[in-house]
Amino acid sequence: MPDDIRDLQPSETSALLGNNNNPTVASYVDGTTERERRVDNVDDTPIPEGLPSVQLIFVLLAVWSGVFLSAIDTTVISTLLAPISSSFSSFKSISWVASAYLIANAALQPLFGKLTDIYGRRSGLIICHILFGIGTLMCGIAKNEYTMIAGRVIAGAGGGGMTTISSIVASDLVPLRKRGIVQGGGNLSYGVGAALGGVFGGFIHDRIGWRWAFLIQVPFVALSAIMVAVFVRIPVKKTSVARHKRVDYAGAFTLVTSLVLLLVALNSGGNIFPWTHPLVLTCLFLSFLCLFAFGYIEKNLAKEPVIPYFYCPIYFMVRGQSPTDAGLRLTPFAAGISVGSLSAGIAMNKSGQYYTIGLLTLLVFNAGVASICTFNLTTPLFPQFFNFFVFGAGYGGALTVTLLALIAAVDRSQQAVVTSASYAFRSTGSTIGVAIGGAIFQNVLGKKLIEYIGTGKEAMEIIDKVRERFDAIDSIPPEYTGRVKDAYMDALHAVFYVSLAIGVCALISSTFMREHKLHNTLDRK
Repeated sequence: MPDDIRDLQPSETSALLGNNNNPTVASYVDGTTERERRVDNVDDTPIPEGLPSVQLIFVLLAVWSGVFLSAIDTTVISTLLAPISSSFSSFKSISWVASAYLIANAALQPLFGKLTDIYGRRSGLIICHILFGIGTLMCGIAKNEYTMIAGRVIAGAGGGGMTTISSIVASDLVPLRKRGIVQGGGNLSYGVGAALGGVFGGFIHDRIGWRWAFLIQVPFVALSAIMVAVFVRIPVKKTSVARHKRVDYAGAFTLVTSLVLLLVALNSGGNIFPWTHPLVLTCLFLSFLCLFAFGYIEKNLAKEPVIPYFYCPIYFMVRGQSPTDAGLRLTPFAAGISVGSLSAGIAMNKSGQYYTIGLLTLLVFNAGVASICTFNLTTPLFPQFFNFFVFGAGYGGALTVTLLALIAAVDRSQQAVVTSASYAFRSTGSTIGVAIGGAIFQNVLGKKLIEYIGTGKEAMEIIDKVRERFDAIDSIPPEYTGRVKDAYMDALHAVFYVSLAIGVCALISSTFMREHKLHNTLDRK
């Protein structure tokens, strides 16, 4: 390969995902354009040697162990939200415990994708394991809600990187045509972890306390990091530019700041402060300003730029189930993710296409969400299990199809950043969804409690009590219990209906997805 093609130096106008249609998007030191450099699909990104099946399995198991642990940590918090918030008397700010994890997860994933291109997949995975372990340990020893939230931020940064980089590694080692099946395997790891997480968290809480649900994870995180260090070996692209100068610090900072400010506004508005409060309005304005700055930096300045089912356990607990039982009732959702993802991967491998499969998965997803909207305090057990399975199957299938569609649409050299961008958008959506869900839940709950109980002195004391501590429902006078549960159900239904509306929007937007070839070889020739 000629040296002038081997030593490409992107200029400050190089875009995150490239632009195959605009020859002026990227220029090089000798004056040539990106399109001219792509003659005959020339690509200087190192292609890992094809691994024997046994060795490939060990590599994938090593990276999937991190996915499994990240999934456990995600769902363990879903069943522990109520006990944790009750311990700190902070039920009003319950969404922060969940969204703190997701915000770091979303904001840093694009940066992790680029960092692994620069420093290597193994180094990135090990650093993410360290962050995840530290954050999880902080959650286990937290003495107040602020330490808990800080721990969730650090764990979220590590957990997001572990999940994203595992997918990038799979793209490095597996051709696109078979990539869907491997993604199904990764989502199977996630699904098993998600299924066990809720049950594990509830079981540990019911017996020795919620803190141990975090502390027990730490040794397994260390073991997973050792597996990565031993098995993951993927070549790194080398350039003449110093590594630290290739990191888009400004882009990462503006994206994180934008998400933090948006979450402050969504969690505070209508809950702690009125929506017209100066703090809420200022945070919203600054959030959009930072988002605009992020877009400007990515387009014009960066050298190598970066780019909700938490309320379901509350439904089960309102019905009187313990955290352990709530976790058990979420296992069909996690199982559905695994089945849906693997099925979509097999279908894409057989057909070589994904457009129709993508639309079908989103139809299944919306059918599942619509059925959950009909749940009430007397819904039998079988519909709960079946509908959550359908919901998960559609969700898992959609994740696999959309990721493959994105990877297939760009050059092989861009697959790491587009994978991390995909996970970033997914996590950003989850972050904003949890924040919006929290705002809707708390606003509707407050109004319905006043409507059903009244505004007298005793009524207001009960309202303040149940909004501060979820477990306070068990200690209020019996004549108020039914009305409080009805208010909770109205608030949950509001969140579920908004989720359905978002799912319909996703289905509509997916009709604009384009079909690209799924190659059978790593070099895509």
